[in-house]
Amino acid sequence: MRTAVLITRDIVLTTLVQRMLKDACRIITFSNLQSSLDHLYNAIPDILIIDITKDDRMSATILNELKADPIFGQMPVLAVFPDDFAIPRWDSLSVDDYVSRAELESRLPVRFDLCVQRAERMVEVNPLTRLPGNITIIKQIQRRLDSGDLFALAYADLDFFKPFNDRYGFTRGDEVLKMLGRLILNTVKDRQPYGSFVGHIGGDDFVFIMDFEPVEDAAARITGYFDRIIPTFYDPEDRVKGYIESIDREGSRKIFPLMGLSIGITHTKLKTFSHYGEIAEVAAEMKRYAKTIGGSCYRIDKRQNTGGERRAG
Repeated sequence: MRTAVLITRDIVLTTLVQRMLKDACRIITFSNLQSSLDHLYNAIPDILIIDITKDDRMSATILNELKADPIFGQMPVLAVFPDDFAIPRWDSLSVDDYVSRAELESRLPVRFDLCVQRAERMVEVNPLTRLPGNITIIKQIQRRLDSGDLFALAYADLDFFKPFNDRYGFTRGDEVLKMLGRLILNTVKDRQPYGSFVGHIGGDDFVFIMDFEPVEDAAARITGYFDRIIPTFYDPEDRVKGYIESIDREGSRKIFPLMGLSIGITHTKLKTFSHYGEIAEVAAEMKRYAKTIGGSCYRIDKRQNTGGERRAG
């Protein structure tokens, strides 16, 4: 169950909030923000609900300082305002949503849910590519498995990304990751506008989920487009040579070809999976197999659970 910290001296408000949110969260109450700080630093709640009054400038100051701390920047804050409360500028008070006292009975549960869910989505979004991360990826896969859907999971990974980063620096590496995320998203949505999904695991690892039929064509388009775009990220002399000199993981200077893109694909047409970890493991296995081929390519799993064909191609 989620945890909410409620800041208020008002017994009536405390009782009302506890009654209305008793099924949604565990509520810990403090009379003021100062007295709650030790608790907040030891256990960041899922949401902070704070009773803001007109004359309480100290709480507003502490709240702004708290939200400026990177540790608490993502903690959602829902303010309860007096009915005649007016804020001249919203950037002067670091709250994520609010509800007036007159609206508490009708709107508190909805505002609570929206505030928490919005914060969870923000945490989940990769700040570089703006694609959803691991928690959403896992939910997308498991939901399809639980529903018995026929779908394909593709795992994409760059080849020779580290030498590129070492040669040109992380800012140009970040530009490559943003391009790749946009390329995968646009291609997948072009081939399957509805019911598809693209996520960013982290680093140079991406996944996409599609129906079984269009996934090979999408993978072929992505690798083809990638090979046409990626040379433009290299300096002209390196582009002409077709390779760069950089440092390998053992610290030795070596020659590395231009980056490639390897995609491993598995699906539920020939195999049965019950847990997201099982299908993700096979997709990763196929991605490693694709990396052994050399150059940008994709490989799709054509093996069955038991007996029959045992071929990956």
